[in-house]
Amino acid sequence: MPRPNRKPKGRPLDGWLIVDKPSGIGSTDVVNKLKRAFNAQKVGHGGTLDPLATGVLPIAFGAATKMVPYVMDGTKTYRFTLRFGEARDTDDAEGQVIETSDARPTDEQIRAALPAFIGDIMQVPPIFSALKINGVRAYDLARDGQIPDMAARPARVDRFELESRPDADTAVFTVQSGKGVYMRSLARDIARASGSVGHIAVLRRMRVGPFLEAEAIPLDKLVASEDTPPPSPDLLLPVTTALADIPALALTEAEIARLSFGQAISVVELMGRIPVDADPEGGLARAMAGERLKGLVRLESGMAKPERWLGPGEKTLLPVDPIGDDAAN
Repeated sequence: MPRPNRKPKGRPLDGWLIVDKPSGIGSTDVVNKLKRAFNAQKVGHGGTLDPLATGVLPIAFGAATKMVPYVMDGTKTYRFTLRFGEARDTDDAEGQVIETSDARPTDEQIRAALPAFIGDIMQVPPIFSALKINGVRAYDLARDGQIPDMAARPARVDRFELESRPDADTAVFTVQSGKGVYMRSLARDIARASGSVGHIAVLRRMRVGPFLEAEAIPLDKLVASEDTPPPSPDLLLPVTTALADIPALALTEAEIARLSFGQAISVVELMGRIPVDADPEGGLARAMAGERLKGLVRLESGMAKPERWLGPGEKTLLPVDPIGDDAAN
């Protein structure tokens, strides 16, 4: 006998809330707290922050959860404090000491090591991470005493700078990176490259895609106590805010129509309009008709291919189905 359709619990809210996550709580716990506080049907987050870390955590409500992949692909900015002298199994202050060193690098040694970690690099993730090894989370293996074999993965670091040296034991860095770069690995590896060992003592995220630290609302102002009235839905930013830092591509109404039907357009037809900051090998661009956002296109193999398009009411983006094998013609 078929089960009756159950009405989802909570309010159907759509939009983004930019939270300043405090230390000592996981990203999923923040999501659960806000789901209860707003009495919302569907909530997710755009990019995990470790419990130790603080800073920008974009929270997606309703239709905004469909935009999470694009937020996670966006530029991220971090500041972290590296403590020299102790390597830890988690590569941060919460782990157990596994190695020590009396060496304390100079500023010159640190700066000399930095260029090797900028650009397209290969990075070995921390053993205490959510990556799966043969279907099992690496952190679960590590907690069971099975040290997982973590393969190096491609990573993109656009900026990695020594900001200050509070004392010989610590160094503060700023990092601008793409998707999937582990700050704990950067800290671990720059310490070794400088002639010592180390781990992250403090980590703060200041930007995720278009979402900035200045916009972030402290969690305790949103979920102060059980007696606090529910936060106002007016705090939510529009769903499409997540796409604001994706380069804009100006299109004609005829081009918009072709793309909306699933047809790809040769970049030759778009010469002079392709944004200079768009990646021609797999990058995204916002399809714009004047000032109106119409969808997303992906640039690859010399074509602009429709990826997601605005649905009814222009509230969210929906996948586009090509109209046939000749869609690129």
